[in-house]
Amino acid sequence: MANWSDPRSNASAFQTAGTTRTDAYDAGLRRYMLSVYNYMASAVLLTGIVALGFVASGYAAQVFTGPGILKWVISLAPLGFVFGMSFGQARMTNGTLQAMFWGFAVAMGLSLSTIFLVYSPVAIAQAFFATAASFGALSLYGYTTKRDLSAFGTFLIMGVVGLFVASLLNLFLQSGPLGFVISLVGVLLFAGLTAYDTQRTKSLYAQVAGTSDEQRVTIMSALSLYLDFINMFLFILRLFGNRN
Repeated sequence: MANWSDPRSNASAFQTAGTTRTDAYDAGLRRYMLSVYNYMASAVLLTGIVALGFVASGYAAQVFTGPGILKWVISLAPLGFVFGMSFGQARMTNGTLQAMFWGFAVAMGLSLSTIFLVYSPVAIAQAFFATAASFGALSLYGYTTKRDLSAFGTFLIMGVVGLFVASLLNLFLQSGPLGFVISLVGVLLFAGLTAYDTQRTKSLYAQVAGTSDEQRVTIMSALSLYLDFINMFLFILRLFGNRN
């Protein structure tokens, strides 16, 4: 998630005489949000296609069950893309940032192909559709609610950091109960982040509408929502998925 400030205070620039927003603003907001969701959904689709293709080719099993460092390169590559996009976005052209976004989706597909080696196809499908339904409902809430969710941002981000530390710890402990708690907390945290990031994405439009930054913010917002979706999917899969 990028560290943008909440621009809702700038929304008055798009209001008429301090009363209601203009039709042009609302139409632009719908176009902007649709673009964000199109990027996000297309990236999820691309990730799924790459993961399925990598597994079907037989290379996933060879890479992730065999010796060598390639499996670590593939596993860590998505993190490199995220850091590169987050910290380098200001220096990138929109075309470069877009290429990085699609490269990230491909890298995630290669990395996530491991789930097909661990879980049954039925479990993966069930987790995916459960995630899609939950994500849709939570994103709709974040878009329509009048409640300011920005106060939850710091809490949610701190929760993700704590979750990451606990996950690293459990790599060594291999504790089943701790793993269950981590997965449950992970689902709740990324559910909250879905609503929070949706509201933040909507709010950002007031700051970037009609500027050269609009495309950049569209891509980075799609990245945030993509990460919320994928992480929620993985935690749901770990909670309820049947292993092979």
